Amino acid sequence: MGAKLWAVVLVVFCTLLTSSAQILYKFGALRLPEIVTNVPLLVGIVLYAVAAVVLIVSFKGGDVTVLYPIIATSYVWVALLSYVFLGELLSVLKFFGILFIFSGICCIGFGSRSSDVMRVP
Repeated sequence: MGAKLWAVVLVVFCTLLTSSAQILYKFGALRLPEIVTNVPLLVGIVLYAVAAVVLIVSFKGGDVTVLYPIIATSYVWVALLSYVFLGELLSVLKFFGILFIFSGICCIGFGSRSSDVMRVP
């Protein structure tokens, strides 16, 4: 079956939401032990909830074995967002890690097109 384009787009959107939430968690962690008025932390929690709904809806559009590995792009987004908003370094090893993540996702995506060979009845 593979995955429909709208489902892939939703999963990528989900990863952007969760990655943004993780950056907000970092900002919220700096304000602990404050919880009730910790806006970054509360917004991060809401983003995670919205992302969960988006992910569930996306699963209607294809195989979980194709769509779920796209979640690994969240590692990429977190690295980039951390570089931009937190001033964290993006080392050569992190860069190669990002390349490996994208390569793996592409292999899974392209492999799903010819997966009929391994499909169990």
